[in-house]
Amino acid sequence: MNENSIDKLREHIQNADAVLIGAGAGLSSSAGLTYSGDRFYKYFSDFHEKYGIGDMYTGGFYPFSSLEEYWAWWSRHIMCNRYEQPPLTVYTELLSLVRDKNYFVITTNVDHCFRRVGFDKTRLFYTQGDYGLFQCSTPCHSKTYDNEEVVRRMAAEQSDMKIPTELIPRCPKCGKPMTVNLRVDDTFVQDDGWYVAKRRYDKFLRDYGNSRILLLELGVGCNTPVIIKYPFWRMALNNDKATYVCVNSGEAFAPREIEHRSICINGDIGETVLNMIKGAA
Repeated sequence: MNENSIDKLREHIQNADAVLIGAGAGLSSSAGLTYSGDRFYKYFSDFHEKYGIGDMYTGGFYPFSSLEEYWAWWSRHIMCNRYEQPPLTVYTELLSLVRDKNYFVITTNVDHCFRRVGFDKTRLFYTQGDYGLFQCSTPCHSKTYDNEEVVRRMAAEQSDMKIPTELIPRCPKCGKPMTVNLRVDDTFVQDDGWYVAKRRYDKFLRDYGNSRILLLELGVGCNTPVIIKYPFWRMALNNDKATYVCVNSGEAFAPREIEHRSICINGDIGETVLNMIKGAA
């Protein structure tokens, strides 16, 4: 890892008028929320043995034959990725770097890690949903529902990879099955809270988009680049006071047009953040 890049990044954070964090799946992976390997088998070895499912991501699309089995899978998935604390501390360390800065976070992650470690909820925009929310599967209305209590019961009371039938969540308005509030197709519900966060994000961009802003992209791949990566590139191109930062293991790069105002660190996000903290001590 290039120490000069770490020093430059630390200096830019200190001197920025505002810090806009764009976070993708690589950040949560760096926090230990991996979807494959030993962590997958710890929670889903029985599903792997029965169905050959090899990781949490693909398992989320498996066509289970019953809602009892579907929710046995999803309750475990939500528990280990939403309600259990991340095994590593990169989110907490990241907060220590920006806590006293004028910051905002836009993320495609749905695990709520930013809020769980103390990031200001009024400075967060979860664009793709939240594991902690249910919505009508149709959907018949644009409201979401906190799911922690029933998910904990599903996880605790399931047996033979099935939850009790009475725990299957159903829409309080139409009676159809509920689903997790995730953007996987055009049935995704953008509730009132989603639009409030979107307006706050838009206001942050209006207020600071032309200032000395640090665009800190962490673990964003090319799956949905139109949400974070492309807008960050465009903001850096249109504002000669902006600095674009990309921290990503194996995918750290910037377009030629903004290379002179970019810092690209090809490495683990947690290690990068920890080195920044150590250097500032």
